[in-house]
Amino acid sequence: MEPEIEFTPSVDNAVLGLREKRLAQSTRSYKARGCRVIRCTRCLLPKIHCLCSSISPMTSDSRFCLLMYDTEPLKPSNTGRLIADILPETTAFIWSRTTVDPQLLTLLSDNSYQPYLIFPASYALPGRVTKTVDKQLGKHPLFIMLDGTWAEARKMFRKSPYLDNLPILAIEADESSDYLLREASTKEQLCTVEVAIKLLAQVNEITASEQLNSYFVNFKQRYLAGKANRSLESLIAHSAENCTAKL
Repeated sequence: MEPEIEFTPSVDNAVLGLREKRLAQSTRSYKARGCRVIRCTRCLLPKIHCLCSSISPMTSDSRFCLLMYDTEPLKPSNTGRLIADILPETTAFIWSRTTVDPQLLTLLSDNSYQPYLIFPASYALPGRVTKTVDKQLGKHPLFIMLDGTWAEARKMFRKSPYLDNLPILAIEADESSDYLLREASTKEQLCTVEVAIKLLAQVNEITASEQLNSYFVNFKQRYLAGKANRSLESLIAHSAENCTAKL
């Protein structure tokens, strides 16, 4: 058995910490879409569209815990890390079907938190679902979010017995996702940060919700600008190849 890699994240963002750890453990390089783009190592956007100067962390009574599918922290399009940028007390763990991080179990059993698993109500027994957060308990609400594709999230939901006794807080999507970087199969499938924005508004943390939403909008605009640049570069390269072929 290989020795466990000792790891100390270089940034105060739990998702980027997982990304660095995941890269350190990889035996081959991860090739995401747009892998040839020169990216900022902090915000993962193309350097010419760097977002870092707009990061403005704040405190919140709510806590977020991201349970992430294997390669999700590596994807530049992942929005879970946006939550951790604005709310640095956010925690993140890599999901595994066969093992569970002891630190995650410690967090779930911490009496200062009231955990809620965020997932559609249609997948749970009726008695397990709640639509409200009980702030009378004197505990921080801890929102457990399954971060991955929809198929991956369903797998994590089914195969994580340590989450089976947590109340499910269902977020009903009253409009289609405004996330243009990945395609959802139904309007109910909001991206991770959109769900967090709605959760913060639901528990009346309006300032945090608005700040996270503003940051998300900025991220989308810059990410899409980067994609447009790549498309233009590809078109130019393709045109040059055609011209060369005709000579």
